[in-house]
Amino acid sequence: MSGPLVAERLSVGHDGRTVVADVNLTLPAGTVTVLVGPNGCGKSTMLRTLAGLQPPTDGHIRVLGDPLDKLSRRELSRRLAFLPQTPLVPAGITVRELARNGRYAHRGAFARHTAKDLEAVDWALRVTNALPLADKRMNELSGGERQRAWLAAVLAQEANILLLDEPTTYLDLRYQIEVLEVVRALAHEYGMACGLVLHDLGQASTYADQVMLTAGGGILGQGEPAEVLTSQSIARAFGVDVKVVRDSETGGIACFPRSSPN
Repeated sequence: MSGPLVAERLSVGHDGRTVVADVNLTLPAGTVTVLVGPNGCGKSTMLRTLAGLQPPTDGHIRVLGDPLDKLSRRELSRRLAFLPQTPLVPAGITVRELARNGRYAHRGAFARHTAKDLEAVDWALRVTNALPLADKRMNELSGGERQRAWLAAVLAQEANILLLDEPTTYLDLRYQIEVLEVVRALAHEYGMACGLVLHDLGQASTYADQVMLTAGGGILGQGEPAEVLTSQSIARAFGVDVKVVRDSETGGIACFPRSSPN
C-alpha cells in the first residue's frame, strides 16, 4: 500500500478497550476518504489515532513514509492537519489571526511571521472562501462561516494530509454542502489526502472517493461508495433493513427504512 497516510494492521481503542481491530487503510493523495458507521463504533477514535493524538493498541501508521511515532509534534504538523469536532476558539480572535496560528509548525513560538507565512495564510483564506471574513471576530460568525475559518487555520499548516472529525455537525444543509465542497476541492484540485468522519450516508456517498464502513469492532466494507454502501452492508452495520436508492447523476444515495431497528 502507498499513500501519504498508511495504516497497517491497526487496532485502536480507549480506556484499555480495543474498539476497532486489524485495519489496513490508505489515504491516497487527491482523494476524499469518509469513515461511516453507527455511534460508538470507533470512527473518531480511529481518526484521533491516525492524527497522532493517541497511540494505537496495535499496528503501525506511516505519514509520508515515516513512522508516525518517530515524528515530533512540529514535524507531524507540517505533514498532517487535524480538525476536531468542537475546537475551542480563543477569545476575541479574528479569522485572520486564527489562520496565522496555523503557521506554528513552520516558525518558532516568538518568531515574526514571514512573507511566506502571510502568503500561506492568504491562500488558505482564499481557498476556503473565508477571505471576506478575515477581519471579523470568530464569535461574530455563523456556524458555517466559523467552520470555514477553522478549515483555513488547518490549511495554513500547508500539510499534505487533512483529517476532519464530523466537520458538518450542527450546521444546516447549506453550510454542510459548502464545507464538503471545500473539502472535495482541497483533494481534487490541490492534491490533499482528506479523511473525515460523517454520519450522513447520502453525503458520504456523494463526496467520498472511498468509504470505510465500521461496525462491531471491525471493517464491514472499504472501497468506492457504490460498492460499500449497499442495503445489505447498511443493515449489518446499523441493524435496520433499508432500501437504497442511488442518484445516477451524483452517485449519492438515499436510504428508506423497510423495518424497525433491531
